[in-house]
Amino acid sequence: MVIGSLMLTLHLPLSRSLKAKRQVIGSLTARMRRAFNVAVAEVDKQDSWQLAVIGVSCVSNDQRVVDRMLREVASWVAEDAGGGEAILTRQDIEVINV
Repeated sequence: MVIGSLMLTLHLPLSRSLKAKRQVIGSLTARMRRAFNVAVAEVDKQDSWQLAVIGVSCVSNDQRVVDRMLREVASWVAEDAGGGEAILTRQDIEVINV
């Protein structure tokens, strides 16, 4: 079994409140779940108006599949990132063979 995790750090320059941030992040994470069938959650910086850290994970029996999936998710977020309301500033991928 291969487990992959992806940490995405996003900057939301137009966000002026936690409510505005949650709308952008909620929409983005829902679209990620639908498009890629991965587990997604905001995992850090919940009290920051303009920063978000999103965790993404997937499981497979093939390391190449996990690596490709997480890179596709990161690429998609870099291009889409909340309809232009968020900027991807960092991405970290970790793959674990169990």
